[in-house]
Amino acid sequence: MLSVSGLSKSFGGLSALQDVSFDVAAAEIKAVIGPNGAGKTTLFNIISGTLRPTAGSVVMNGTEISRETAAAIGMAGIARTFQQPQIFKSLTVIENVMLGANRFHTCGMLAGGLGLGRARRAERQLHEDARKWLAFVGLDDLLQRPACELPLGQQKYVEIARAMATGSKVILMDEPAAGLDDTETRELGDLIQRIRTTGMTVLLIDHHIDFVMSLADTVLVLNFGQWLAEGTPGQIRGSQVVIDAYLGSAEDV
Repeated sequence: MLSVSGLSKSFGGLSALQDVSFDVAAAEIKAVIGPNGAGKTTLFNIISGTLRPTAGSVVMNGTEISRETAAAIGMAGIARTFQQPQIFKSLTVIENVMLGANRFHTCGMLAGGLGLGRARRAERQLHEDARKWLAFVGLDDLLQRPACELPLGQQKYVEIARAMATGSKVILMDEPAAGLDDTETRELGDLIQRIRTTGMTVLLIDHHIDFVMSLADTVLVLNFGQWLAEGTPGQIRGSQVVIDAYLGSAEDV
């Protein structure tokens, strides 16, 4: 589904990523971990089109996307969520998700402005699509609530529902468990597992090691911008090089 090859990024004389390569299979949950400054966010920024790599490539379903715009990468099937949800707090919950589904329902400016039947039908379909994904994440009873009134955990779910409404095949989740308590983190893990059952691929960054190890099929470890290790959660927990660089003593993991 997604192939990263020889990816490097430098800012002036500072190397943020250096020759990083990995693959992500369809419907896989893959986690990227590492200490602060390891290059995780830079990696996500390149995959999503916010940054251009200095070297290397990102290939989505056989098509090179690493030199495309963020909008083009979104259309290619990659969506993203953020540690601090990037939602429109002045809009309602359902309006936020309708923005994600909107790319599939273009009726034309004239038809929309005149309120023609085609535009009304598109509006109804947008509403239905958004409601479906809000039901999927468990927020269908909050459709008309202003998004700004929701607690952090529910705002994250609104952003996830909006990402799914885009019809993307890959969702990048940047620290989805950040700021959540233990119960919320477990519920989020259950949701991500259900997202996988739809056929969507999940690539996530998180510092919550127990959350990552209980959820991911494979784990990629970065350190100082370089590939350090990759494997199943069991392999990563047992890797001495990972323990030394990131996880701490064997008793801690």
